[in-house]
Amino acid sequence: MAFNQHSFARILLLCLGAGLPDPAQAASIAEWEGCSSIPADADRLACYDRVSGRSQPEAQPAPQAGSRTAPPPASPPAAAQAVPPEPKLLSALSRHWELDDEAKQGAFLFRPHHANYFLPVKYSRAPNNTPFKATFTQPDLGLDSVETELQLSFKIKAMEGVFGHDNVDWWFGYTATSFWQAYNHSISSPFRETNYEPETMLVFRTNVEIAGFRGRFINLGLSHQSNGRGENLSRSWNRVYAQFGFERGNLAVLIRPWYRVPESASTDDNPDIQDYMGHGDLLAVYSKGRNAYSLLLRNNFKSPDNRGALKLNWSFPLVGRLKGYVQYFNGYGESLIDYNHRQQSIGLGVSLAEGM
Repeated sequence: MAFNQHSFARILLLCLGAGLPDPAQAASIAEWEGCSSIPADADRLACYDRVSGRSQPEAQPAPQAGSRTAPPPASPPAAAQAVPPEPKLLSALSRHWELDDEAKQGAFLFRPHHANYFLPVKYSRAPNNTPFKATFTQPDLGLDSVETELQLSFKIKAMEGVFGHDNVDWWFGYTATSFWQAYNHSISSPFRETNYEPETMLVFRTNVEIAGFRGRFINLGLSHQSNGRGENLSRSWNRVYAQFGFERGNLAVLIRPWYRVPESASTDDNPDIQDYMGHGDLLAVYSKGRNAYSLLLRNNFKSPDNRGALKLNWSFPLVGRLKGYVQYFNGYGESLIDYNHRQQSIGLGVSLAEGM
């Protein structure tokens, strides 16, 4: 007698069914095979229970009309879904220096440092046509009053939790600012000056209240700034500084005194630079909606040769993330080549990324 797959399955089910209750014995092979074809585990198990004749929970009879039988107790309401807490609003200082846990992004990522902008049109009232040292005599450079300015600035967090403290981070920063005589075709439209500033910073997170302001951080930094030029146009200096960051609502205030690292007289390109650039600066930044206003002040605090600088910036929304940018400067040190030249200028362009 020949056996095939279906014959073997019938015999096996009959043998198994000998010890089952009557409902299971009455179940057809087609019913069992029908259960095995159900893909969902719960539905397939329920089908097997039904075919095997296992008891199912009895349905509650509907109450008769006029009956005083109390309805079955209502099941307790499902617990209300927990509402997630609202995200914490981070201040400008917290976003810039990652001062809160919610702001941390980890190490080795590029972030904006100082302002990143492009000013295609910038007017200067008094271009510095003779930036040479007193010992050199050179012809007038023939600079135009209208030029272009570009600044790119970024920073990278090198380490979180320096010295085993969660409140100390180590950063590196780099800023390049270029002044371009783009419309001055008579002298071949050169870049008249580019300043380079690498720096490294240890940022200590703080939380102190002073005169209604909240002290958020202390930044200990080392900065080198130079224009990368030689001979009588070379300008450079090194500084160590301590920067203190405070905030109150939408206002952030950064106070930064610095100390110039001494250089030998034979290699110092600009020994009197502190007489013009002073010994520190103060930066105030106020945000309102998507508008941001900043004020930078420097002063040498000397009399009668008092010198300093004032810079005003305004960024405002244009399209998407692109912002307009207006910059006004008045004083000394707009660039290193002009550190001892009084300048007044105004520029209009776009902001590529916010910075401080």
